[in-house]
Amino acid sequence: MTIEQTEAVIEAVLFTMGDSVSAEHISVAIEHDVDTTIKLIHNMMDKYEAEDRGIRIIELDGKFQLCTKHEYYDNLIRVCSQPRKYSLTDAALETLSIVAYKQPITKIEIEKIRGVNSDHSVSKLVELNLIKEVGRLDAPGRPMLFGTTEDFLRSFGVSSIDELPVISEDMVEQYKEEAELEIAKEDFDNNLDSGDEQLTLNI
Repeated sequence: MTIEQTEAVIEAVLFTMGDSVSAEHISVAIEHDVDTTIKLIHNMMDKYEAEDRGIRIIELDGKFQLCTKHEYYDNLIRVCSQPRKYSLTDAALETLSIVAYKQPITKIEIEKIRGVNSDHSVSKLVELNLIKEVGRLDAPGRPMLFGTTEDFLRSFGVSSIDELPVISEDMVEQYKEEAELEIAKEDFDNNLDSGDEQLTLNI
């Protein structure tokens, strides 16, 4: 096959599969080794970005996916259902940051870092498919280990977690301060609730 024909096969595979496809699977389709396959795909990625086309290839943790370009979003929603947008609370964002930088990590370890219960944040992030169970810790009770997903990479526009920015000491201190404020607020609310209960009993 010529290079053009090989690229056409790669494009057909990515279009047909829809989701991300590993370089190993693509290499089987085009009958080339993995390294050559990756070089061909990267060459296609450069072409797609340089040309005025509505599609592009993105890399997600060693896999590749064919998708539309962001700049045509407004045009697409005129004929497609508008995707539902989600907003994350500060607590969920903190939890997601911890998982992203410390993965694989257990919920107990997340709570030790944040200093507060993180059941709701973890459940919400799993529901949104931003984090997932990636294994079990070899310890009593075999607690679940959490890591980020391909949807996380897509949402933050990175190919792998290695591309995440380095957290500075200032950001670490900021997280600690926010966690301490959250603890103080919960303690205040609990004391307030306790006071209300005592007042009711006295009446």
